[in-house]
This record gives sequence, C-alpha cells and structure tokens, in this order.
Amino acid sequence: MNVDTPLPSNTADAKAARRAAKAARKRERSAARAAARRATRRGGVSGSQAPAGSSDATSGPGTAAGEEPLGLRGRLGEFWMRRIHPVLDVISPIGWAVLGVAVACWILGLLLRITELNVIALTLTVPLVLAALFVLGRTSYKVTLDLQSHRVVVGTRAVGRIEVANPTQRVILPSRIELAVGQATAQFMVPRLAAEQSHEELFAVPTKRRAVLVVGPVRSVRDDPLSLMRRQVTWARSQELYVHPRTVRLDEAASGFLRDLEGTPSSDLSSSDIAFHALRDYTPGDDRRHVHWRTTARTGKLMVRQFEETRRSHVVVALDNLADHYASEDEFELAVSAAASISAQTMREEKELTPFSFDALQRTATFRVLMDDYTVLEQLRDRHSLHELGQQAADLAPNASAVMMVVGSHTTARELNSAANQLPIGVLAVAIRCVDDAEVRRSSIGGLDVVTLGDLDALPKALRAVGR
Repeated sequence: MNVDTPLPSNTADAKAARRAAKAARKRERSAARAAARRATRRGGVSGSQAPAGSSDATSGPGTAAGEEPLGLRGRLGEFWMRRIHPVLDVISPIGWAVLGVAVACWILGLLLRITELNVIALTLTVPLVLAALFVLGRTSYKVTLDLQSHRVVVGTRAVGRIEVANPTQRVILPSRIELAVGQATAQFMVPRLAAEQSHEELFAVPTKRRAVLVVGPVRSVRDDPLSLMRRQVTWARSQELYVHPRTVRLDEAASGFLRDLEGTPSSDLSSSDIAFHALRDYTPGDDRRHVHWRTTARTGKLMVRQFEETRRSHVVVALDNLADHYASEDEFELAVSAAASISAQTMREEKELTPFSFDALQRTATFRVLMDDYTVLEQLRDRHSLHELGQQAADLAPNASAVMMVVGSHTTARELNSAANQLPIGVLAVAIRCVDDAEVRRSSIGGLDVVTLGDLDALPKALRAVGR
C-alpha cells in the first residue's frame, strides 16, 4: 500500500469517533448513578432494621419505594447505551434517510392501499436488509501498528507496517482495514484468516512538508456497497510522526566566521589566558612562566605578559516567524530550514547555542529535541516589531559572540537596522534574508551584514560570503 495515491476524506471516521466517545461518557455516568443508587438502597435496608424509636427519616419504607422508579430509569438508560445505541449507530445518514422513506411508504401504502407506495417501500427495504447482512457478525483481530522511525526529514518516506492476526480458533472472513494518516485515510484488504494466522501490510508515508503527522488509529470496517450501514472497530492507537525540516551541513569554510580558536576576547584583563594583550611590569605574585625575558634583558627590569580574558563562542539564532514578513509558505519553510541548519552546525561544533523565535525558545538538550521544536514552529499572525527580536537576543544572551537573524523578504532595511541596534556592542550581527529563487548577494546596513538567500543549498556559499 502506498499513501501517494489519493486518499478519501476521514470525516465519517471523525464523526463516528466522536459519537463513540460520547456514548462511552454516557455509559460511565450511568454506571456511576447505578452504583450510587445501589449504595443508597443498601443504606435504606439497614436503616429499616433500626429500633422503633429511631428518628432516621431515611429508614422509612417509602424511601425504597421512591428509589425504584429512579433505578428503573437507570437500567433502561444503561440498556439503551449498551444494546440499542450501538445498533442504531451502525446506520449511516443515507441509511436513515432510506429507512425513513421506506417506513413512510409502508404506512401510507398500507393505510391508503396504494400499490405504488408499497412497491417503493419494498424496493427500499431490500437494500436495507442486504446492508444489515453485510455488517452482521463479530470480528476479533489483534492489530499491531509499527513505524520504522518516528522522526524523518522532509522529502524522505516514513515506512511502517501493520500486522493483523486472528487470535481466535475460528475463521475470520475478509474485511477492510483503514489507517488514518493526518487528514487522509489509507485502505487495504485483509484476506480470510484461519485460526492463529496473520497478515502483514507495509506502507510508506510521503513527507513533502514539515509537520507532525498523526498515524492511526487502525480500524476494521464493514459496510455495504451503497454505504447504508457502516460498522467499524478501532484496534490500534495512533502514533505521532515528526517530519523535521530539511537542513544542510555547513563545511569548515562556511562556518569559519563562528570558529575562533582563542575564543572571543573581552575587555577584562587577566594574568593567565590565551589572547595576548600587552607587557607590564612584574608584581609580586605573578607567575614567572609569563615573564618575557627578551624585554626584561633589554629594559633591565622584569616584564610579564598581560592577557585578555576570553569566553567561549556563543551563537544566537533568532528566527523571525511573523507571517507578515514572508511572501509565501515556501519562503517561511526556507527560513526555518536555514535557522535549523545553523543551529545544527553550532551544536556539532559544541558551541553555546541560543535558538529562539518570537513566541518560543527552542530546546538544545539534544539534536532531536531541537529539531522537534523547529518542526512544531508556526507563523504568527500577531503584530510585532522586528526590534523586539533584537531585544530578545540581547536579553537571552548578553554575552553572545554572534547573532544570526533569519528574516523574510518583506522585512525592510529600517526594521533590520532597528533590530541590530538592540544588540550589544561588539557582537557579530548577521541577517539572513530569505527570498524565493533569489541569487546569493551580500550587503551591509551599518554594522549589520545582510545576506540574501534564495535556496537552502546556497546557505554554505552565503555564509562564506560573510566570512570574507
């Protein structure tokens, strides 16, 4: 079975599921009321055996008699929900319409003795009887839904299998199995299964867009060719399938602007570090390993090296997810993939990473949870100013060494400059402007490098342009 083929709508299944859930809730409430009434009746019987002088009003014989009608109604309700409602629920809306017309024709035809109405009634009754024969009988399956992987990348297929087994000692006739995949439904036929026999079916789900797909549940369906009656049973629960955004790997040249062997120098001075700053006079307590002997010999006094304190590179990836800033859905998907690619490369290089968008802060515990958060990211319809993105970057990582802002084609130069002005002084600020089918080009707005990106595969080239 391949889900590439057009799949029918799952509207009927959704309605049936809601009706089944509603019926289950009613049954639970009926059972709770019945248990409460039984407990009350037991209390009334024990109270009636109390001494004659007892003033307990609940021990009178009228209580038991008054409880009986309530118990009868409860039993009738329970009988309706367990016996009658499941039978009536099998009939589809079309079946109810045909049944209503048939009953009306039978009544009018017999009362008014109109032969034509009797013929119409008989014609409508025959398909109803045949439809009932299609849905009669019970089916006992043991169904296993197994996905090979619960996380795939856009463009790859999610492969899985369904195993339908007959756990009984009797033969089960052929039936149809439905598998819900997102908003669609895939179908396949299960052949006749003997005792202890099983049937396996493989399926592949195409993944064209980033999403979280719900695969399942698995239902067995029995209906008639005219869809007058439909009987379905759910056998396996649904499972989630994460379709991660597509990413590209950035080579060493592309990520060189983030690579800093000495770390990022700060304005704080230290007596022992990697980044050399200057020479100064020796003071008691200085490490003699840092004495600069050539200068000491030339000046005649001890001179030691002075260093700048360094800190580990910290990269901030700020994704603009405002819908007004993007020309199309594909442009936004390009932005998500670009942000995910930069974040993934930063994690591979074991640098500090702070990825976020206007409404969410992506987790960085593992690569999988990072991609999961990018998968569920959606566009916002709210009204925000882009300078808020720069302000969030400054608040979340005030000691960041590089801030990568990924924005859409509708973002103006004034908005980008406003966002860059919110960043700390000295931070490397880069804006990646995603435009459909645009050529890679580089420009600058003040101290902000702006790179135009039209295709995800061109991202390494765009970042190499920043590095120069």
